[in-house]
Amino acid sequence: MGNKVIELRGVSIYHGEAKGGANSENDLILSNIDLTVEEGEFVYLIGRVGTGKSTLLKTLYAEVEPAEGSAHVVGFDLRNLKRRQISQLRRSMGIVFQDFQLLTDRNVFLNLYDVMRATGWKKEEDIRRRIGEVLNLVGLEHKSYKMPFELSGGEQQRLTIARALLNNPRLIVADEPTGNLDPVTAEGIMELFHKIAHSGCAVVMSTHNISLIEQFPSRTILFAKGGIAEVDVKELI
Repeated sequence: MGNKVIELRGVSIYHGEAKGGANSENDLILSNIDLTVEEGEFVYLIGRVGTGKSTLLKTLYAEVEPAEGSAHVVGFDLRNLKRRQISQLRRSMGIVFQDFQLLTDRNVFLNLYDVMRATGWKKEEDIRRRIGEVLNLVGLEHKSYKMPFELSGGEQQRLTIARALLNNPRLIVADEPTGNLDPVTAEGIMELFHKIAHSGCAVVMSTHNISLIEQFPSRTILFAKGGIAEVDVKELI
């Protein structure tokens, strides 16, 4: 068995601040969650809107605080995380959003360069080498001086994945990363994510696209009624 990058035991998550019993049952989003993900695993999160998929992803990168249980992500204890540790946690993982969140006034290279400077990279040669590596991995090696608006939707999403890979993360979390893409482009993005998982980086991805899961099968977690359960997608069709 590999090393655990996510280990949640008895975790409950509420709306708003998750502190000391001030929350009512009406605020409860997820209750008594157990989830373990190991390096190199690919895990889908599925379920209706409002069942807690995005909230769980936000919990993993410390935007939402778990209220109960134990929660460890890439070696960090989320229940006892100090403010200064949040940036360290996020540097150990990659985050991919549906809406890209690129810097529209900077080209591909600078979108990556500025992130690397902000996350502590110092040597120019190391920065340029790593940018070249991730652009090559996502198939954008010849697009480094393009502006985001000059890229297709699929290329913009590949750039967000390149950005997520800069710091050699142990885990990537992706919230509906193919939601705005056409089917053919979405397939290419899925192939890339699975390639990343095969390299040893765990990928946890929320999606509503069951046909993509059929095409690229992997471990699947269903969110429903405040809980989660591992499922066989074939049984849901």
